Amino acid sequence: MRPETLEMILAGKVSKGEVFGVARVAGIIAAKKTPDLIPLCHPLALTGVDVRFRSDRERSRVEIEAKARTTGQTGVEMEALTAVSTAALAIYDMCKAVDREMVIGAIRLVHKSGGKSGVFQRAGEEIWS
Repeated sequence: MRPETLEMILAGKVSKGEVFGVARVAGIIAAKKTPDLIPLCHPLALTGVDVRFRSDRERSRVEIEAKARTTGQTGVEMEALTAVSTAALAIYDMCKAVDREMVIGAIRLVHKSGGKSGVFQRAGEEIWS
């Protein structure tokens, strides 16, 4: 995104409202609706969804991390990825009037535990502390 767009977000000056708050709620709702959005994704009893944002002024971007949890014996990576994707779309929607050249990219799984495939950790990346 343009540096001015990021500054508007951080200063709370986007006309549609508080961008990170709206995007957080959008991501949480999306995680809960994952089985409705993605065919063959089974409904899961989520015990928690966290969506967090980190601004990077040097690169003029917002980074998004989502964590989904369940007590079941399955992975919830699709719910976390859906949360990140939808949060990014919400940010785009709220800021498109001032910056139509924003790019959504590099959505990826960083860490997963549980499920049949066990633990996955993307090399060279850590979950946020």
